[in-house]
Amino acid sequence: MISAKAGSLTNGEPNLSTTERGAYMLVGLGLAAAAAKPRPNPLLNILALAGGSYLAWRGYVGQCPVKAALTGSSESGRLTHRG
Repeated sequence: MISAKAGSLTNGEPNLSTTERGAYMLVGLGLAAAAAKPRPNPLLNILALAGGSYLAWRGYVGQCPVKAALTGSSESGRLTHRG
């Protein structure tokens, strides 16, 4: 059941180039690593870890819903470009 759910997150054609994917992963992992630094507000650590993990995952998968919305590409038909 877990593999079916994970498969649905990675289906479709990547909309990020190899350079963009590398940048997403590098920035995401750097942000997640910055979450290890102690801060007075632990919420900042959690936000940095969550944001960094999300960026790294988007880089790994190669699909970015924000880029798809901005460029108007819709492989799955969920996002439509009206212009």
